[in-house]
Amino acid sequence: MTLTILLVDDHPVVRAGCQSLLAEAGLGRVVEAADVATALALWRSERPDVVILDLNLPGGAGGRDGGGIEVLRAIRAENPAVPVLIFSMHEDPAIAARALKAGAKGYVTKNDAPETLVTAVRCVLAGRVHLDHALARELALMALAPSDDPLSVLTQREREILALVGRGLTAAAIAEALGISQKTVANACTQIKDKLGADSTRALIRIAIDHGLAA
Repeated sequence: MTLTILLVDDHPVVRAGCQSLLAEAGLGRVVEAADVATALALWRSERPDVVILDLNLPGGAGGRDGGGIEVLRAIRAENPAVPVLIFSMHEDPAIAARALKAGAKGYVTKNDAPETLVTAVRCVLAGRVHLDHALARELALMALAPSDDPLSVLTQREREILALVGRGLTAAAIAEALGISQKTVANACTQIKDKLGADSTRALIRIAIDHGLAA
């Protein structure tokens, strides 16, 4: 029986590259989605055997930043037996940990060697968890580290941005205050949301206030 793979990524070039890799490996039929709504529609109509999922997707309830996690949770709620492999630009172990906690069966970054994706798909289809050795080591160290400060996963710059978000500043105002571009601010906010499990700017403001950063 031919396997069906649901590939979810909003970048056409990335999807084309993945399609080529998966076709060469003879892993099965690939159906593609570029946003949350299409991903969930194809998930329900195609009933794929495995899902390859980017974390940053447009169309999520909490905006672009939480789209992938939203899809992951929906899939896990409807059929937890189907493996979901995260294919992400993020190399931060805190983001990988969040995805695994939400039910992902593997994590591959877009900086990994191309053949890693094929290996990872085969691994999760076989019922195993796929992590490269470096990431597995980082996650193990995180598990052993004290967790008294939930903001410890943030960099100093991310804490600065979170503090300014908590004070109600817009992305443009934060960029001006820190001497960086609005795109850098937007990317940092995405990282902060992923690391802290926040689904909206309002949630970030609440976190900043609760931790005394918005004074």
